Amino acid sequence: MKIYFACSIDGGRTHAHLYPEIVEHLKNFGEVLTEYFSDDNRLFKTEKGRGAHEIFERDMNWIDQSSVIIAEVSTPSLGVGFEIATVLNQGKPIICLYKKQDNKKLSAMIAGNKNLHTIKYDTLEEAKQKIDEFFSNLKNENLQ
Repeated sequence: MKIYFACSIDGGRTHAHLYPEIVEHLKNFGEVLTEYFSDDNRLFKTEKGRGAHEIFERDMNWIDQSSVIIAEVSTPSLGVGFEIATVLNQGKPIICLYKKQDNKKLSAMIAGNKNLHTIKYDTLEEAKQKIDEFFSNLKNENLQ
């Protein structure tokens, strides 16, 4: 299974410290095409010198190849929002992970969409457990 991990890049890296552990856990379920998004050093070295059009084409290609999309949406990002809308139009399964934060709430455009599987979590262990449940349910749905 190919997995696209979406997270804030240009919108801010406030929650980037969470990304490596999430990506490492996702690797239990398949190939994470965007694994390097979770590593600031690798990310900015890889993206350096690439034009916006090149990045757009590459990321859309990865989304097309992916079976499932996992989006960490704790830090708002226009790009991640665009990716979520694209995936919804393709009808692929998607998880939106959101770390609970004082004085901040998840966008109603994400929280209110019944076609998205939104996971609010306090700890990474809680997020991992809910990711496991999602993939287990996904596997059971595909078997029926």
